[in-house]
Amino acid sequence: MSNVKEYQLFINGEWRTSTSGQTIDIVSPSTEEVVARVQNGTAEEAIEALEAADKAQKEWKKLPARERADYLYALANEIDANSDYLAELLVSEQGKLLKVAKGEVAVTASFIRYAAEGARRIEGDIIPSDNPNEQIWIQKVPRGVVVAITAWNFPLALAGRKLGPALVAGNTIVIKPTSETPLATLELGNLAQKVGIPAGVINILTGPGRAMGNALVESPICKMVTMTGSTPVGQQIARNAANNLTHVQLELGGKAPFIVFEDADIDAAVASALHSRFDNCGQVCTCNERMYVHEGIYDAFMEKFIAATKAIKVGNPMLAETDMGPKVNGSELKHMEELVAISIKEGATVATGGKRPEGAEFEKGFWFEPTVLTNVTQDMTIVHEESFGPILPVLKFSSFEEVIGFANDCEYGLAAMVFTNDMNTIMKCNDELEYGEIYVNRGHGEQHQGFHNGYKLSGSGGEDGKYGFEQYLEKKTFYIRHKA
Repeated sequence: MSNVKEYQLFINGEWRTSTSGQTIDIVSPSTEEVVARVQNGTAEEAIEALEAADKAQKEWKKLPARERADYLYALANEIDANSDYLAELLVSEQGKLLKVAKGEVAVTASFIRYAAEGARRIEGDIIPSDNPNEQIWIQKVPRGVVVAITAWNFPLALAGRKLGPALVAGNTIVIKPTSETPLATLELGNLAQKVGIPAGVINILTGPGRAMGNALVESPICKMVTMTGSTPVGQQIARNAANNLTHVQLELGGKAPFIVFEDADIDAAVASALHSRFDNCGQVCTCNERMYVHEGIYDAFMEKFIAATKAIKVGNPMLAETDMGPKVNGSELKHMEELVAISIKEGATVATGGKRPEGAEFEKGFWFEPTVLTNVTQDMTIVHEESFGPILPVLKFSSFEEVIGFANDCEYGLAAMVFTNDMNTIMKCNDELEYGEIYVNRGHGEQHQGFHNGYKLSGSGGEDGKYGFEQYLEKKTFYIRHKA
């Protein structure tokens, strides 16, 4: 155990051991071995990080946005330079495939570069006044200290997604990754030191959500919370931030419908449905969580889809030939087992998968087979409860009206996927689907210049693109009267 690396808290540009004297073990999802230890930080240390960020923000916001962007470009370059190391860390802490981890590192750098490119696009307005000799100026200014709370499924990318726009807008940031997957995010502290980002501009903390997380969100120093995670946690954060009327941006749960109409390209739909359910072991908020296939093509589609699902190779995420790794932890694995048991009890059939894979290599770790459920009805638990794992219920439908009703029968509204070659159907889906993101004739996967925005219990505020960047800016209005 002596070779297990220990990480500290990153506060005001320095690494510090928590005064709690306690640490948290980071466990490999593949082997259940301890791969690192992080600090179990305190509420007092959360306040210290906020104070450091607040002090640093006073000078950081005075820098021209282009200078702030230069620091971000340098940080992105260091992320690229350390890609292999960061990717291996992600595999060890989260269990994702090495090739997916490498993609996550690249996307992290790309998120930061995209944000830096917006440094010259922080634009306000000049508006005519109703009064003579007067103009109205609306200026966009940084909010102040941003608290970023990230999820365990793409921890580094989510940190980059929030850090980039926050900093280029002139804010400073306190990042709190989840206790399951904090390692790659903590490494950003070392890279920030290396490129000379001023002390206090970036702070990274680890510790319990109920103590440290609440302290961060409830403090009046915090001027914005940006959080990616579960809906119950997001709701609690919104409640905790309400006393100070702190701006809250939430990207929460999803239960994306994947709709295959009768005229769809079956092969393309099968490939996208497979990718959009089993990528990252199904641990993606925009994943294909429930699939609706038109009765006219159901048999042909399912024959190909089940065969493709059975061909997925589960195993060591470091190997190139592996298609799917483990779930992130034991409680998530238990959730998979419970959902399958409930589905069978309610009348569903396990077409493939449904259990932990057999073999010596799966005796340790949090493994679950790619699972397809058939004979599913709309009222079943699996159709409504987010699985966030490799379980897919499949339902038949007979008409447009029926499937739209099924798709919208959901408390979430993050993403939906539609396969059809009929433009009228596409436009009707655009009008009637109650989702913030709709993917047509392709699987999930947003882009930087888009807008990642959920309806209903999937969140508020949104991220990415120019609309996401607006979240990190406040508006200040000047009424300027002058002599004629």
